[in-house]
Amino acid sequence: MENATERMTEGADAVTAAFDHDGEGRPGEHLSRLLERLAQAPHERTTVGDVAVALQDRSFGAFLLIFALPNLVPAPPGATLVLGLPLAVVAWQMIASPHGRVVLPRWLGDYGVARSTFEKIVEKLVPSLRVAERLFGPRYWFLGSRFSERILGLYVLLLAVVVILPIPLGNWPPAFALAIIGFAHSERDGLGVLIGCLVGVVALLLAGFVVLTAGAIIALVF
Repeated sequence: MENATERMTEGADAVTAAFDHDGEGRPGEHLSRLLERLAQAPHERTTVGDVAVALQDRSFGAFLLIFALPNLVPAPPGATLVLGLPLAVVAWQMIASPHGRVVLPRWLGDYGVARSTFEKIVEKLVPSLRVAERLFGPRYWFLGSRFSERILGLYVLLLAVVVILPIPLGNWPPAFALAIIGFAHSERDGLGVLIGCLVGVVALLLAGFVVLTAGAIIALVF
């Protein structure tokens, strides 16, 4: 873990331009612009650790979004146990990380692709991101302290646990809520985070209803 942190710190100078604040003092640029800047950084390879460094404290939201998306597509039974675990890891880091950003294990932080490949990936992602950015943007940001971030992390961890549990039809809604929270967090959109949290409340109620209904049916049968 220590080596991964050193590796990510060494790359920070080359990607500093990717996460500067704009001239109006808002929390920062859109995620799409940050990724474009990172793609232009003078690296032969772009690693997952470079992305985490460039995003700084936005990395919590960005990695929540990345890990939530696979849970939104149909998957075989039991797949959420594997797909949901990274969400729980990010949530735990939101609570416990002393760095205020995601810190990755060395094997993952050092994983990368050639700069040209990363440029192509960003080129394909940016149009979709910009569509979403019409709805999300820097506003009403209320998570400016580690304490508030940790409180959100506790809620995110609860949603991540529900994603992992084998609840029929109960995994998609919390994953969707986490995707909203993640993207809104990366965009510094406080209103978007609140909307994602409300969706999460509905998801938790739905999961609870499914569990109680299943329990009642089992009790009647047996």
